[in-house]
Amino acid sequence: MSSGYKPDILWSPHHADRYVICDTELSLYRIGPAGSSETKAGALPLSEETAATLLAINSDTPYMKCVAWYPKQEPECLLAVGQANGRVVLTSLGQSHNSKCKELVGKELVPKHARQCNTLAWNPGDSNWLAAGLDKHRADFSVLIWDISSKFSPEAVPAEKVRLSGDVDSGLVVTKPLYELGQNDACLSLCWLPRDHQKLLLAGMHRNLAIFDLRNTSQKTFVNTKAIQGVTVDPHFQDRVASFFEGQVAIWDLRKFEKPVFTLTEQPKPLTKVAWCPTRMGLLATLTRDSNIIRLYDMQHTPMPFGDEVEPTIIERSVQPCSESIISSFAWHPSAQNRMVVVSPNRVMNDFTVFERISLAWSSTTALMWACGRHLYECTEDAGQGVAAAEKDIATKMRERAQSHYGHDTVQVWRNHVLAGGDDPQLRSLWYTLHYILHCSAAALQETIGPFKAYSVKVILECTTETRRCWSGSDRQTDVPWYHSEERSLALQLCGWISRGPDIDVEPFLKSLEQEGEWERAAAVALFNLDIRRAIQILNKGASAEKGDLNLNVVAMALSGYTDEKNSLWREMCSSLRLQLKKPYLCVMFAFLTSEPGAYDAVLYESRVAVRDRVAFACMFLNDAQLPRYIDKLANEMKEAGNLEGILLTGLTKDGVDLMESYVDQTGDVQTASFCMLKGSPGEVLKDPRVQCWIENYRNLLDAWRFWHKRAEFDIHRSKLDSSSKPLAQVFVSCNFCGKSISYSCSAMPHQGRGFSQYGVSGSPTKSKVTSCPGCRKPLPRCALCLMNMGTPVSSCPGTGKADEKADLTRDKKLAQFNNWFTWCHNCRHGGHAGHMLSWFRDHSECPVSACTCKCMQLDTTGNLVPSDSV
Repeated sequence: MSSGYKPDILWSPHHADRYVICDTELSLYRIGPAGSSETKAGALPLSEETAATLLAINSDTPYMKCVAWYPKQEPECLLAVGQANGRVVLTSLGQSHNSKCKELVGKELVPKHARQCNTLAWNPGDSNWLAAGLDKHRADFSVLIWDISSKFSPEAVPAEKVRLSGDVDSGLVVTKPLYELGQNDACLSLCWLPRDHQKLLLAGMHRNLAIFDLRNTSQKTFVNTKAIQGVTVDPHFQDRVASFFEGQVAIWDLRKFEKPVFTLTEQPKPLTKVAWCPTRMGLLATLTRDSNIIRLYDMQHTPMPFGDEVEPTIIERSVQPCSESIISSFAWHPSAQNRMVVVSPNRVMNDFTVFERISLAWSSTTALMWACGRHLYECTEDAGQGVAAAEKDIATKMRERAQSHYGHDTVQVWRNHVLAGGDDPQLRSLWYTLHYILHCSAAALQETIGPFKAYSVKVILECTTETRRCWSGSDRQTDVPWYHSEERSLALQLCGWISRGPDIDVEPFLKSLEQEGEWERAAAVALFNLDIRRAIQILNKGASAEKGDLNLNVVAMALSGYTDEKNSLWREMCSSLRLQLKKPYLCVMFAFLTSEPGAYDAVLYESRVAVRDRVAFACMFLNDAQLPRYIDKLANEMKEAGNLEGILLTGLTKDGVDLMESYVDQTGDVQTASFCMLKGSPGEVLKDPRVQCWIENYRNLLDAWRFWHKRAEFDIHRSKLDSSSKPLAQVFVSCNFCGKSISYSCSAMPHQGRGFSQYGVSGSPTKSKVTSCPGCRKPLPRCALCLMNMGTPVSSCPGTGKADEKADLTRDKKLAQFNNWFTWCHNCRHGGHAGHMLSWFRDHSECPVSACTCKCMQLDTTGNLVPSDSV
């Protein structure tokens, strides 16, 4: 690691909390948490969490140019310092009592000729070997490999060398290196190869990189290049080497050393340092002169090229450890992931962590996974019993509903809301509405105004007649305006209040509400039908039921005192106190009793009451002028809110698609939208691009969840409701000669006239026989048993009589029944009519073709037909 007058950083190879700052002197620091007991009061803050404490200073090594830390743990804090005169001095920053340390500290490794020492590198295998790279001096060697354990040289030390280094004990001076390399050249950088500790990679001024093997120093492998500075080996990929020249970095592969694998983008300023990250594979950091930015190059996923033309891609990014000051040098932490310490020219240090770019992966099952450094995090939705259904993601809900065959019940349509969990009031209202539309009111709607699938309350309401009805169960026979018509009766049927028939009988509906424990709603419906005694009875029954509300008795008592006098105390108290009731149906009951005829806004616009109940109330008590306005206004509100209860008003029409679009935009529930719209009119609804988009997205979801069978069932369900969605044939029998589909050509041929290869079949005049390819007219293969061309109807199977044959030919009126199907073995390619093959393999195990020993039926999963002779 080179060092001039600008400070440089060197991490300890043994202590993860210690590093050295080297410029004109060596300063040893210990990094620790800020504010901890180990951190002294005068510690230098490095970040919000860490601070550095100065442990030792060494000023005994002047003219310092490069520093290398001894790789072994003992002696501790032993450093080799290269000086401007070429000498390498061993020094220490700690007071070690180790005898070996005492012998080594102060030893000098002196070259023959004084010149600058550019780089130092300890051998990772033999820790006594130290390689030093020097400047050029005539014909002298520029790389000297010293053995620090060797004794001093007996030769006398020249006086000028002693003068340059100061007064030094001549017994600690070594002048005889172990190896000498790089004659008549200069060494700007070098490194030992981790794969083979006997090999050294040198970078010289003659623009070449050379690999020397100390076992045979006369031979070398070299390549000419300008990138001869900062040679460093990737610690995670020992065949990958980086070097630089001015603003350009070259990446080398030692297995293919002819040229660089790739060259990084050239920087506008000269580079001062490059370093591989010791904790992250393929991450290279570079620093340019007078810059406060460190550029990172991620080569982790870069494959090494197999050909000369392959250009790998690299992810490049920049980090700014300190916002203002210029970075003089940096050093990766040896063990902490992606952590580095940077230093400015005035020795201001910063502890900085390079955060990884987080890559997200969101699975189709709503599991979220992301990678951050070496850690892989997974976040899954809590599927415990304590999680409410409303808190689940819509994808999770749709997945659970798909597993329960949600939407597939076409007989009892209302059951689909139970398959969805039964806890969503909007889905409950939707499927009950569709049930009433498609089943309960089908016949009446068809007789009245045509196809029932498009109908809704908004469509069927027309002119009505007004009548007067009296209260039932009340002493006062007050007349209340009440409206009735055939269309309004149909609307009440769609709301679920009454069943089919001319009479308006809500008693079955009231009993169903009582069974479900909806006492307040049942009482309100009875009251809206002017049966106050029945409402009081329901409230008393609800109060006495298990887990009943005793306050219902109080409400019933209040109802019993009803009077139509406008200025009565009862009406005044009910008007003022009804808003304090928490139950919405109890609130609208008193609102109805205290309202003037025709002014029922307190009932109609109570949002907590179900839409179907409000619509049914409006159909009974609003006149022909008020009712359409209210229905239109309510329908628009439902469309804007995306409330599925509004399907009762819009039906499965274009307005219904608009409402469903708003619902999907808010919830993302394409599953419900697809099944609901499939019940609509194919011409008007299913051709809408929005509907097709929902259907395709739901199909893609099923495929993403790997619900292949569910998606196939949905396609079948869709084809039954929409004939235009039937898929084309994807598997067909093709001709061996022309490759065209035989079955497709047969179905496309005109049936009038005789045509070629079409003849009547005895006993089935409507059937066709095709014994040759309709495209090229070449004959089809022959059956291995009857030796007739394929396409000829099966005459008779062995063991069948004439009666069975005739019955078989006339039983199925299809063009191609199963016995006539083409079938063949994929192993031996022999086959014939399916009926003949099945009959043959009931009694035999081998192929019917002579000299063929293939056991065809046993090769297939249907080979459970055991021959009779083996039983």
